Amino acid sequence: MRLRMMFVGDSMTIGRVGDYTWRYRMWQHLGDGCEIVGPRTGLYESSTAYAGPDFPAVARRHLSGWGEGWQHMAPVIRETVAAHRPDLLLVSLGLIDLGFYTDAEQTALHTHRFLTEAREANPHIRAVVLPVIPNIRAETDAPFAAEVAHFNVLLAKTLADLDEPRSPLLLASRPESYDIHTDTYDGTHPNESGERKLAGAFADALHQGWGVGGPFAPEETATPRSLLGA
Repeated sequence: MRLRMMFVGDSMTIGRVGDYTWRYRMWQHLGDGCEIVGPRTGLYESSTAYAGPDFPAVARRHLSGWGEGWQHMAPVIRETVAAHRPDLLLVSLGLIDLGFYTDAEQTALHTHRFLTEAREANPHIRAVVLPVIPNIRAETDAPFAAEVAHFNVLLAKTLADLDEPRSPLLLASRPESYDIHTDTYDGTHPNESGERKLAGAFADALHQGWGVGGPFAPEETATPRSLLGA
């Protein structure tokens, strides 16, 4: 049985014209052992101009949006999981919430609601969640940086509190070598090296936590491979 996987994220996940996206890097890594599901397929502004011509339409599916965060995804995740039936969610959210909409405490409440709603549709769903990673605003805005740090603590606690054997949750590790000056094109959105590092954070969490796939090689550009052969 193939693993049904759905990406959930903000602008760093949906990408813009000319991006490969870290979703592409995960598809390369996991290959035909997984089925990627979700209601959307495009980049920002509904473009389909991905940089990878080998990225098939069936692997471009996701639930991601430019300017969308936990508070936007929490109200729609139940219906989306019910409609597309993912077994696994790979989630990268939080920066938009903290930057424009909610503080750390409120964002944590939206995170809790999101996970609870996803389980209403699939009580056995799994999720790997990435903490908010370094970004240019946190480098120059000390109060914002403090909110990010506080939310990441609350996120870890939320996942630990909600984790259960039938629906396990994993907190991915922030890529240790991630550098906003070399891994992004604007201090926030990943370039090609940043895409690989974000994909690697999820891939390593899956491999180390649940034995899914293999270790991620940052230079991976090979033809997608089967999970069974990883």
